[in-house]
Amino acid sequence: MMQRVAIVGSCGAGKSTLAVNLGKKLDLPVIHLDAYYWQSGWQATDAQQWLQIQEKLIEQNRWIIDGNYGNTMNIRLAAADTVIWLDFNRYLCLWRVCQRYLKYPGKTRPDMAANCPERLNREFIQYVWNFPQVHRSRIKAKLAKYQQQENKQVIILQNPRQVLDLLESINLTAS
Repeated sequence: MMQRVAIVGSCGAGKSTLAVNLGKKLDLPVIHLDAYYWQSGWQATDAQQWLQIQEKLIEQNRWIIDGNYGNTMNIRLAAADTVIWLDFNRYLCLWRVCQRYLKYPGKTRPDMAANCPERLNREFIQYVWNFPQVHRSRIKAKLAKYQQQENKQVIILQNPRQVLDLLESINLTAS
């Protein structure tokens, strides 16, 4: 049963949205890593402190944690009983990032740290565009290690329809 869920994927894939929806269906607390990593004014958390924060977060018995942060991803993957990878194409992710920017222009999203207004710049667009080439193989390799374990469930979703199907299947099992 899903009690400790890690959600990974590109920016714009819908990690936070899925986390909130899953959290409601499973009655699990949702942790948005962006809200912990970023400090006011888009200041990054110190690497050692970031490690400690995540180790503290995973101590809880039940959670859904969304976010990538590749250097510390293994902490969450090792603690999770379920890992969901939103392996979406770059066009959809880029489209969603642009939509998100239009929805929150100059405002801070609910899943973000205070005083980190939504931004859309060339560097961020390039990050989203290059995500499949730069990060996909690393995520795939990390998940392959966990797919071998009996107590782990790895779910790879490649389009929004599969996300809806997953949420619907949880409705069916909950009733």
